[in-house]
Amino acid sequence: MAFNMKALLGMLFVFIGCCSNVVFLELIIQIDPGAGNLITFSQFLFIALEGQIFTSKFFTVKPKIALKDYVILVLLFFGANVANNYAFNFNIPMPLHMIFRSGSLMANMIMGIILLKKRYNLRQYSSVAMITAGIVLCTLVSSGDVKDNTHHTLRVDTSYSDFFWWSVGIALLTIALLVTAYMGIYQEVIYKRYGKHPSEALFFTHMLPLPGFLFMAGNIVQHLNIAVASEAVAVPVLSALGLDWKFPLMLFYLLCNVVTQYVCISAVYVLTTECASLTVTLVVTLRKFVSLLFSILYFRNPFTANHWIGTILVFFGTILFANVINQLKDAYQARSKRRFDIAPKPKKVD
Repeated sequence: MAFNMKALLGMLFVFIGCCSNVVFLELIIQIDPGAGNLITFSQFLFIALEGQIFTSKFFTVKPKIALKDYVILVLLFFGANVANNYAFNFNIPMPLHMIFRSGSLMANMIMGIILLKKRYNLRQYSSVAMITAGIVLCTLVSSGDVKDNTHHTLRVDTSYSDFFWWSVGIALLTIALLVTAYMGIYQEVIYKRYGKHPSEALFFTHMLPLPGFLFMAGNIVQHLNIAVASEAVAVPVLSALGLDWKFPLMLFYLLCNVVTQYVCISAVYVLTTECASLTVTLVVTLRKFVSLLFSILYFRNPFTANHWIGTILVFFGTILFANVINQLKDAYQARSKRRFDIAPKPKKVD
């Protein structure tokens, strides 16, 4: 029962943490689309500090995985996160960003074929073809309505078109997708060698890259100034206590984004340790779909019929790849058989 409760809480917090994280991310992007590096740095710093206290215990706990083996993992993780968040600086709308990142299975298959010489069955190839078609369709539709979304204080005249910068953003998302897939393969290699140590990996992958943000210090400070200068709002909790303190709205959104990112990542780690891969795939896929719907309906992001077709292709392709329908059918049949086996047999009457 404790196992089920832990798994149930993991699922609940995936939806609460990850969905609310996307909401706060979009609220920040609406104020300052170029705040990607500030967001990434804030998330890394918060998770590194938490790990320093509770996981590393101020470096008194000896790591189970050798630090030299973390170096490649850290470089990949850092690069993928920076590229994903920095893409918002290049006119990428939130729905397209979410759909693009849902193409991880496609990237995993490409990396599996190239690096591990894996072979897949027809169902898996078909599902990845669906995902690819869906992403390409959404990307092509979005390319027809590209607008410069740079914060007004940072807007500069350039000889390059808005479409060119949008293409740079698409390139960044593509690179991040492939890097994340390679990172997954490398992570498997490390876990096979040392065993799974998710809390330790979470700490070191967020702590070790922190010096890398020095190269982005100018950009981070620039967007932090925009956050500090954003509209000041009263904090409801403090107002209830009779304190008339006001807080910059974008900083409040940033704080909420950082906390919910931690909740999201922690909940996903719980799911991966407590549930079967089928359950994790279903929960994460459904969470992404809920986030996308919320982004379209609440934030009124433009979403045409072609966008919907592309989205359906991506999500159904994911379900097909994971063989969810057959696995659910097998699980139901196994459960029915088990129930039949333990049912009391009727006594024979002589």
